[in-house]
Amino acid sequence: MRALCVEDDPRIAADLAGALGRAGFAAEICGDGEEAWFLGDTEEYGLIVLDLGLPRMDGLSVLKRWRAAGRQVPVLVLTARGSWQERVEGIDAGADDYLPKPFRMEELVARARALVRRSAGQGAPRQEIGALSLDTTRMTVAIGGQPVAVTALEYRLLAYLALHRARPVPPTELLDHLYGDEDAREANALEAVVARLRRKLGRGVIATRRGFGYQIEGAA
Repeated sequence: MRALCVEDDPRIAADLAGALGRAGFAAEICGDGEEAWFLGDTEEYGLIVLDLGLPRMDGLSVLKRWRAAGRQVPVLVLTARGSWQERVEGIDAGADDYLPKPFRMEELVARARALVRRSAGQGAPRQEIGALSLDTTRMTVAIGGQPVAVTALEYRLLAYLALHRARPVPPTELLDHLYGDEDAREANALEAVVARLRRKLGRGVIATRRGFGYQIEGAA
């Protein structure tokens, strides 16, 4: 899952990206409001963590522009402003959740996961699709109740397919959410990850819908 961390403090931004990366996100960093508005308007993200106190354009204005343009990405707002009036203003502008500073990274990650699940119409942290089971809190995978060891990249791909189980996911979309803004977005790299997962899970778990993409078998 591709995530954008919009925070002008480099230390906090690095901490945010690190925590989300360890939680299975492909996290990117942005440090000012104008760039954040452009990225959120032109790129596809599964989650945006947005600080309100930004240079060049404040976070509230960025959020209002995204929502006015019809961008429905889940947004978790961060701010040092603590009054309830300011929280109401952020939620009314289109924020999906609100976390005042200082905060614990564990809470931010839990809220981020919950936002992503809810945006896909899934509330439970454990995803069950046929014999496949994913625990999105512990980031574990099992087939028929038997644990399967997967890499971080393999888990990210499987979790994204599970989250969007109702439809085939095109390779270009999977590449975006696997690698984020990295340069190595090649189709053969994606095929290699899928092949490794099929060897570990069995070939009947990830189906190829020719002309459409990949989908977890039995999810439709």
